[in-house]
Parts: sequence; C-alpha cells; structure tokens
Amino acid sequence: MQRRTKILGAAILAASMIGITACSGSSGSGGSQTAKGPIKIWYSNNEQEVAWGKATVASWNKLHPDQKVTGQEIPAGKTSEEVIGASITAGNSPCLVYNTAPSAVGQWVKQGGMVDLSKFSDGAKYIEARSGSQADQYKGSDGDYYQLPWKSNPVMIFYNKDLFKKAGLDADNPKLSTYADFLATAKTLVDKGVAPNAILPAPTSEFFQMSFDFYPLYAAESGGKQLVSKSGKSTFADTAGYDAAGFWRSLYADKLAGQEAYQGDAFADGKAAMAIVGPWAVSVYKDVNWGAVPVPTKNGTPASKTYTFSDAKNVGMFTACKNQGTAWSYLKYSTSKAQDQKLLETTGQMPLRSDLATTYADYFAKNPSYKLFGDQASRTVEVPGGPNTVAEMQAFRDDWSSSVIFGKGDVKSSLDSAAKKIDQLAAEK
Repeated sequence: MQRRTKILGAAILAASMIGITACSGSSGSGGSQTAKGPIKIWYSNNEQEVAWGKATVASWNKLHPDQKVTGQEIPAGKTSEEVIGASITAGNSPCLVYNTAPSAVGQWVKQGGMVDLSKFSDGAKYIEARSGSQADQYKGSDGDYYQLPWKSNPVMIFYNKDLFKKAGLDADNPKLSTYADFLATAKTLVDKGVAPNAILPAPTSEFFQMSFDFYPLYAAESGGKQLVSKSGKSTFADTAGYDAAGFWRSLYADKLAGQEAYQGDAFADGKAAMAIVGPWAVSVYKDVNWGAVPVPTKNGTPASKTYTFSDAKNVGMFTACKNQGTAWSYLKYSTSKAQDQKLLETTGQMPLRSDLATTYADYFAKNPSYKLFGDQASRTVEVPGGPNTVAEMQAFRDDWSSSVIFGKGDVKSSLDSAAKKIDQLAAEK
C-alpha cells in the first residue's frame, strides 16, 4: 500500500510551492487548441507503465510522423507532484502527464498550469462517453474538466489464506463483510498468533493515508459519498462516518492494528494478515496465497453494491504546451478502447471506463485474479475536488490520528471538528 501512496500523497509538498507561486494568470500559456506538431509527454516510472507508454508513443508516431510524440518517464524527484509543480512554475511542463494525482489538480488549476479540456469542441463529450457518470467526480469547481479520468486501482481487502487456515478460519469464505465479523476474525488471527497485526494501514500523519483506512470504508458505508459534496460541504460527520471511524477505533483499541509504522511491506512479510490494496497488488503479492473481498460495512453490503476508494491516476494537459491540437488528439488515441485494453493487459490497472467489465470480458475471463477489481471499478469514490484538497484531507487526518489511532478524545467529536475545518477550507477559492 505504501508503495503506491507514497507518490500520490506528497502533493502536499507541491502545495507549499503553489502557495508561493499561485497567480491569477497561467504559467507558460499561449498554446493553441488547434495547433499541431511535436509534443512531449511524461508517464509514470513503474516498469509496466513505461512499457505501455513506449509502445503507445511508437504506434502513434508510426501513424503520425508529422506530429511526433516524445515520451519519457517523469523526472526524478521526491514525488511526481513536486516535479510537476516545479515545471508549472518554470513554464516548461510537458504537454501531457500520465501520472496526475486528482488531489493536486485543483491547486495546479489555481496556479494557472492546466488546460481546460472542456474547451475542446468534443472535450466534455469524449470524457463523459468514456467514463460515464464516474466522470462527474473529476470536474473542477467551475464544472469543467482539467483532467481526463484515466485509470483506477479500486481498493479491496487482501487476506492471506495460509494465515487464515493456520488460525482455523475459513480461507475460501472468510467472515469479513460486517464490522462485527471483521473484528471477530481479526481477533482470532491475533489471538492465534499467526500475525502480530490483523491489518496494518500506515498509522502515520500524511494526508493521503486517510484514503487507505477511513475513506474506503466511508465510501462503502455511505453508499458512495465523497468526503466533500458538490455544494462544498463535508459529508462524513454522520452516522456512516461515525460507524466507520468507530470500527477503526476498535481495531486499534483491541490491538488488532498497530500504532507504529512498519518499515517494509507488512502483508508480504507476514506482519499483517490483511491489507487494503488495489489490483496493482496482484503481481506484487504473487508469492502470497491471497484472497480478496470488498471492504466491510456495518451490516454487510452486497459486493455488487459496495463502493470503495478509486486510487486513480489521471492525465492532465498543461498550459506550457504549444501544440495542444496534437496533445488532445494523442490523449484520445491513448485512451481509446484499443489502447485501454493494452493498458489493462500490460499493467493490470483498471481504465476508468463505464463499460469496463463487459468491454473487456475476455480479459477478465482469462485473468480471474482481476475480475473482482474489474467489477469494483464501476463503484469508486474519488477525493474531493477544488484548490484546497490537500489541506482538507490533512485536517481530517490530524483529528483522525489523535482520536482513532491513538485514542485521545472522542471519535465523534473529532469527526465533527474535522468537518468544521473542512467546510471552511472548501469555502475558500
């Protein structure tokens, strides 16, 4: 889990840079939506995405020799968000970045660094045709799209079948769907000594860690609510939020989840019998005899109706791009039905398409390990939009850490406190 979230999360570093450099104009703007010619793009530096990126660039260039695309891995830095933020400030961003964290987009829009994709004649139409109703979560505060919803890693519960068997539990049909059953199963795992932790989400204070403990369970318990509604009001100081937080407080209070971060991969190393992870974990945990189930809810929501956190990475177009006509054409080419299939086959990550499970039914039939994720991908919840996303999530994490992880103060009161802070932040533009 930390493997994927470390990069996603540190947008907070970029946020500090943006706070210094934000302005009402755009950084490096001047490109034309119809201009065509060579462009540069960045893609992620993980092995599978590099392979997909290189192959896609090569296939485009063969078909469009007069609109050459030059692709490269995102430059090295502490985080991709820090690198992107610095490039906006310098005015030398590439045209497209295939590693854009939704949590950072609102800040970059405020900085003037991102192109409004809705301004292309078929911009909103293309995005909504591809992603369906899920696209709505990725709109900016003005209702336009500054990112193309690209791929998700819907998080679920991975569990170690061997450890479950060792504890005398049913490894094929584990009792994990309700809070009560999950807690009872967790207690058995620890009491039997098969692992020191039943589950071990990172108990650290970074804002993005909430996406891998509270947020998936709140999404499930609330039936798919975002942390902040479209009206700019926090949603989680309600029964669903209190119940989800109370569940986690019980795990920590009963010492079923540790309060200290593990320096390594707790699930792979057998230090935790369960983990909250996305489909990227299928290849990572190939040496673990694992199973997967949806995140729990209070009363056991059917899998077909359970929501979770998306853990998405999207594609942004940046205002330093001169040949935006080519950039838009390439963006559509690289997210077409054919290229999405290649992305799925190469990386195991879920294209944000409304018809994913049926469009690629043959793939999921041949790769049953990914089938659950393919189904889950249609029910995902994203982080809130707007320029203050990072600050909002950090406010939540601060109150959560104190009351839920470390038991200082009342859980309900801490969520109420976080809600008030987030309402204030969401009202700021």
